[in-house]
Amino acid sequence: MKIEIPQNKKRVHELRFPVRWGDMDAMGHVNNSQYFRYMETARIEWMCAIGCQPAPQGQGPVIVNAFCNFFQQLAHPDQLLLTTYVSDPGRCTFESWCTIERESQPGLICAAGGATVIWVDAALQKASPLPDWMRALVSE
Repeated sequence: MKIEIPQNKKRVHELRFPVRWGDMDAMGHVNNSQYFRYMETARIEWMCAIGCQPAPQGQGPVIVNAFCNFFQQLAHPDQLLLTTYVSDPGRCTFESWCTIERESQPGLICAAGGATVIWVDAALQKASPLPDWMRALVSE
């Protein structure tokens, strides 16, 4: 199943990232699991940049699903541009999206994916409303 990234989204972060030799598999291209790591790295870099540090004992973001559409193979020594977007804030959730391009081919999307982020209270082990400051950051 192919999930499309929506047109209506807010660009919040860019990250340049090298494909490492060890990211490749026996087929000589980046293993599909690495794309999820790339998107995770981009999402965490954005969250840290806005002051949203992981808080295992407090409140914070957790993803509840993730997907990736693969369009072009990547391989070492590609240099990547990962762009993070957000959209659709709800009471406790928002959507995060990521596109992956080669720096050498701007505009050519090699992969695109996303994850639903839910705000949780770790001590209570349940969803909690998005804080006002986060809602403001993920709203258009």
